[in-house]
Amino acid sequence: MAEKTKKRSSGRYDKKKTAPQKSGSHWIRNSFLVFVAGFAFILASYLGYLDHNVRSQFEGKRWAIPARVYASPVELYAGYKLIGAEFEALLQALHYRLDVHLSSEGTYFKNGSQVSVKTRGFTFWDQAQPSSVIRVNFTASGIASIVDAAQNQDLAIVRLDPVQIGSLYPRIKEDRILIKLEEAPDALIKGLLASEDRDFYQHIGISFKGIARAVWMNVLAGHTVQGGSTITQQLVKNFYLTSERSLTRKVKEAFMALILEYRYSKDEILEAYLNEIYLGQDGGSAVHGFGLASEFYFGSSLKDLPLEHVASLIALVRGPSEYDPRRYADRAVQRRNLVLGEMEAEGHITEEQAVKAKAKALNVIANTHRSTNRYPGFLDLVKRQLRQEYKEEDLTSEGLRIFTTLDTRVQDALEDTLSKKLKQLEKLPKANDLEAAAVVTHRDGGEIAALMSGREVSGAGFNRALDAVRPIGSLIKPVVYLTALEYPNKYTITTPVSDTAILVKGSHGNDWSPKNYDHREHGTVSFHTALAHSYNLATVRIGMDIGVARVAKTLRSMGITRAIDLFPSFLLGAASLTPMEVTQIYQTLAGDGFSTPIKGIRAVVAADGTRLQSYPFTVRQVLDPSVTYIVNTMLQEVMHEGTGRSAYSAFPANYGLIGKTGTTNDSKDSWFAGYTGDYLAVVWIGRDDNKPAGLTGASGALQVWTSLMKQISNQPVNLIPPDNIKTAWVDPANGLLANENCTGAKSYPFIAGSAPEEYSSCVDSPVNQFETLINDWLPNN
Repeated sequence: MAEKTKKRSSGRYDKKKTAPQKSGSHWIRNSFLVFVAGFAFILASYLGYLDHNVRSQFEGKRWAIPARVYASPVELYAGYKLIGAEFEALLQALHYRLDVHLSSEGTYFKNGSQVSVKTRGFTFWDQAQPSSVIRVNFTASGIASIVDAAQNQDLAIVRLDPVQIGSLYPRIKEDRILIKLEEAPDALIKGLLASEDRDFYQHIGISFKGIARAVWMNVLAGHTVQGGSTITQQLVKNFYLTSERSLTRKVKEAFMALILEYRYSKDEILEAYLNEIYLGQDGGSAVHGFGLASEFYFGSSLKDLPLEHVASLIALVRGPSEYDPRRYADRAVQRRNLVLGEMEAEGHITEEQAVKAKAKALNVIANTHRSTNRYPGFLDLVKRQLRQEYKEEDLTSEGLRIFTTLDTRVQDALEDTLSKKLKQLEKLPKANDLEAAAVVTHRDGGEIAALMSGREVSGAGFNRALDAVRPIGSLIKPVVYLTALEYPNKYTITTPVSDTAILVKGSHGNDWSPKNYDHREHGTVSFHTALAHSYNLATVRIGMDIGVARVAKTLRSMGITRAIDLFPSFLLGAASLTPMEVTQIYQTLAGDGFSTPIKGIRAVVAADGTRLQSYPFTVRQVLDPSVTYIVNTMLQEVMHEGTGRSAYSAFPANYGLIGKTGTTNDSKDSWFAGYTGDYLAVVWIGRDDNKPAGLTGASGALQVWTSLMKQISNQPVNLIPPDNIKTAWVDPANGLLANENCTGAKSYPFIAGSAPEEYSSCVDSPVNQFETLINDWLPNN
């Protein structure tokens, strides 16, 4: 009994003793299960989060592609005044590369007076132009002929791809040219796989075999020659992650690579990689993708690159800074040749191809910062005009192509001229700390060829051409005289006017007594003389007679929408306008009374080539062409005999220059506005602090205008009189009708029926009658 009791008690003791152990094991097991479940939940949530991020970016708008802004394309033709050296400079600005074999698009070579070019194919706003090989023959004065090398035929005209003058970037300044996988050269794909990821089409996003191979190769070489990351991992690192180096980031990279491989095909991943990989830095913007890198380093589209250039681009994948061919040529060649060796080892190229490619020079183009906004003042205008039609996001992310009217040759000439002339002018007394603005347009269409917003071109800053509202001085006078001529029964080109002192009564005793610039009175002068010599007193008398409001109405019809204070001083240019607004006024005069809105954009094209917006030539008649014609002849007299006469030191006497000087009180503003047969330009010079600049319109702005026009203008002015304009000989001594034999008589234009009817006494003089008889007889014999 005692033994049984002991066993029982022993059993009871054992049972009580093991119960806590069983409870403890349950707790550990349950805790472990909870931990595993929690970890699984967190991991699943994290993977779900990563999956969402991967899909949302990969399937959405993957890249914000900046808008590219292009200058007006250069059109070449026989007779075009462009010498060989200037043509070479143009090709270099377009990133054409010297290549005697013309092995790819965007190459050229020179042989004596002939330049052979393989042009780039380019899609303009109106048509696509394929690549072609042309021979351009030059003389000392310009282009003699252009020959199609394939057909050996003369070409009438060739349009080169335009210079890119800027980009409209999103917040993060990245740039790329998107390509499709099927557009990528076969050598690029095979070279990438041989160099970066030989097992790309076999692995699941992570290649343990690749990692092992990279470690082994690096050990053998004694330094890093291969990386273990797959192309998928590299895409993840570039597309989704920062450049942080940590274990956490590597784990995240691996997970995202697995997700990417699970969700998308190998070709989709490879295509994204070709467009995303970082391959260099162009100033403040990053160069992404092989499409842009090809143009950035070699000035050619990717599809035309020879093998050695393709290998050079692949070499950059390992380190764009370390293997930059412009900075570290030897290092870049070494890496390129290693890529070629790997391609040969994989059987993608032959030994002969590898040897030839390795022997080639890098031959990269000079880095001229293709994406830099080279002309900030003009680009500011373009942005303002675009924002009237497009949202900011569309301008900076949709890859739009903006074709502008800017002529880079004219723009460069303007910048150079303004810089040199301002330095010269600042040597004059009181002329210091000068600033300037200028606008140049094509006379026949109002398209802006050049624009300067200040003497410095390094940054946008204050755009004086668009925003500097300054008194325009005597530039207003043609508007006064034009308004008066609309009343031909009262005013004609020869009407006598009084240039004598005048007192204009004002309210509250604010009387106004204007003065001439020379502080003299000139008595009775002819209408055209008063404008030619810019007489203030005569102008005020004319303006007060026809009414200040009528003059302001004419100004508005010429395109000015700014509110104008209708004070008498308005007649002498107290009204303040911007250089752009002044250009609009004179564009109407240059257009013979037809208003053409000034524009800087020709067309906007979407990334897929669809034309989104065009800016057609629009014109409407706002002034009487006959009145405008007469004013233009008077402005020609300004240039021949009046305040603009110094311009003819640089032009032939028969060039027909038209223009007007403008000077404001205390010489604070120096203006000139004028045009030739092909260009119109407005120049303003002054100081930002509004202190006297010490320059008149003739001594300041006109000097810049003359120097510029001498460089860019090829066409004299040829005014064509409207049908209702009749010319008549007038005796300047009395303003009466005369004939060509009267001493000092000149022929003037009149609106039909407004010419003088009374003859001058010179017509009836015996000498005049005899000369008239002889002249009438001679042509008939």
